[in-house]
Amino acid sequence: MLKIRVAACSEIGRRTTNEDAVVAHENGPGWYAVLCDGAGGHRNGAEAARRAVTRMQLALGDATLPWRPELLTGAVMAAHDDVRRGIEESGRARMHTTLVALCVDAQRNFAMWTHVGDSRLYRLRNGRIDRVTNDDSVVQRLIDAGLITPAQAEDHPHKNHLVAALGIDDELEPHTTGAEPLQDGDVFLLCSDGWWGSAGEAAIPDTLRLAQNPQDWLLAMRAEIESRELPNQDNFSAIALWVGDRQTAPVMQPDDDDTVTATAPSASRTADSLTDSATNGTAARSAEAVVAATAGPVADEDEDDETTRRMPL
Repeated sequence: MLKIRVAACSEIGRRTTNEDAVVAHENGPGWYAVLCDGAGGHRNGAEAARRAVTRMQLALGDATLPWRPELLTGAVMAAHDDVRRGIEESGRARMHTTLVALCVDAQRNFAMWTHVGDSRLYRLRNGRIDRVTNDDSVVQRLIDAGLITPAQAEDHPHKNHLVAALGIDDELEPHTTGAEPLQDGDVFLLCSDGWWGSAGEAAIPDTLRLAQNPQDWLLAMRAEIESRELPNQDNFSAIALWVGDRQTAPVMQPDDDDTVTATAPSASRTADSLTDSATNGTAARSAEAVVAATAGPVADEDEDDETTRRMPL
């Protein structure tokens, strides 16, 4: 059975509220990881992300393996319903969250993932980095239509506008894959737009080359983000999951045409689970065998949080 190593990080950046939430946990011979990036201003975004992560954790933690696409999609829809209930209970319309989730079966050697919004999943394999999710955003639609280039999207006035998120009134269609075979040495990164948008895709493989474990990798990327000292740095969060032995081959950036598009207890936290699925089927468990960072400090009720800009159209 393949060895799995996991680490998570969630940082508040230069905001007064951390509206990101992440969790990663074992389920028998499998692992699941979920990352949400809330939006809504005040404490609504943090509440939306917390609700979604909690619902996903309940659904995936109690699931009987093997993972199935309908199970993963059903978990997302249950999280969506929970966010909608939060809107109804609070009487406020502004409560949404992105979601990206990864399920890995170390015994049957396959992965499966789903996403809504612009939080991303990257896979690094055999010297290649692929973004295996396609953003639900205005600029991504323009890129897909050939109207703008990825470079032009970086400065586009609508670059932060989503076209889908959990909590919206419109019909929701999660992008869920079937079973994708794992390879020894696969590396996965789930991250919010505050992470990939600040670090840049080049930093992902560059920092991986020298990392000895998932925690080191996240720390290196976090340092890269913080070194840029962006004045309006958004919350930035990520989960790293390593399968088997670490990659040693140089990682190449794909050409634009080759990109695969298959579909916080505290404000600052980084942790390495140090929990491996051992080859003999047993596990060396940490105290809780879980990596989790939920939404951090919330803003005052009267504060107009900048994260309202990420509301879906």
